[in-house]
Amino acid sequence: MRKSGKGHNIDTLEGTDMAQTSTKHTDVIDLLVEQHAQIRHLFMQTLMSSGEERKRSFAQLVRLLAIHETAEEEIVHPMARRALPHGPALVEDRLKEEAKAKELLSTLEKMDTDDPNFMSMLDRLRMSVLTHARAEERYEFPQLRNHLGASQLRTLVTAVKAAEATAPTHPHPGTESATKNLLLGPVTALTDRIRDAIRSSKS
Repeated sequence: MRKSGKGHNIDTLEGTDMAQTSTKHTDVIDLLVEQHAQIRHLFMQTLMSSGEERKRSFAQLVRLLAIHETAEEEIVHPMARRALPHGPALVEDRLKEEAKAKELLSTLEKMDTDDPNFMSMLDRLRMSVLTHARAEERYEFPQLRNHLGASQLRTLVTAVKAAEATAPTHPHPGTESATKNLLLGPVTALTDRIRDAIRSSKS
């Protein structure tokens, strides 16, 4: 971990998927809640920084959000849809929230981080994403813990990490279902990662 010029702790997550950031997870719920905390941290880091530091923080945020949401859409939400009493309705609400966040994130990614409108739009995205995360932690995750066995929840950690390892690293609105992610994900992920490598080589 390094320090910013303002004394804030900054996790050095560049080039690192969330699947690799920690290995101390009791089950998939612990993993997802930890990732929510990482996302909250990166939002604040981006909002509190400027110049090149803001660009770096925002790039990390984009990557982590894209990877996290893809894994949830491929693994977690389909399980909730099948296993929970009101799973289909619960998951549909979460997917609508994710679709709106992807649209806003995609718009932000096309903007310069020094654009006068960037910070206000970023704060709108932050509120949207954090509201979505709270809904998952309040309504979806506790029910999954209650309806799935401990061994199944531990096994899902491996499934989520595998999905994250091959997930796109940029938002792609319209691919919120597991089917679309699995059909389009591998090609999209490869394109995204080549794009990331080219950008990294130029920086």
